Amino acid sequence: MIIEIEIKDSESYSKYLKKVPPIVKKYGGRYLARSGEITSITGNWNPERIIVIEFESMKKLRECFQSAEYSEIAPLRKKSTTS
Repeated sequence: MIIEIEIKDSESYSKYLKKVPPIVKKYGGRYLARSGEITSITGNWNPERIIVIEFESMKKLRECFQSAEYSEIAPLRKKSTTS
């Protein structure tokens, strides 16, 4: 899973960041990259933040992000980012 995020509300996003890793881990997810500073070598692409999460299958990814636990915190991400 590759996520590109622009943070609009850092306070709400911080709350989200504290709660999401245990949920990802519960479903077998593993963070491969989390970056707040990105250097573009060529071209115009200049994302604010990139996150890469590995899951053993699409089924596990869907279970994670459709879970009750994630549904509780998803509004924090939606409120605080464009992703």
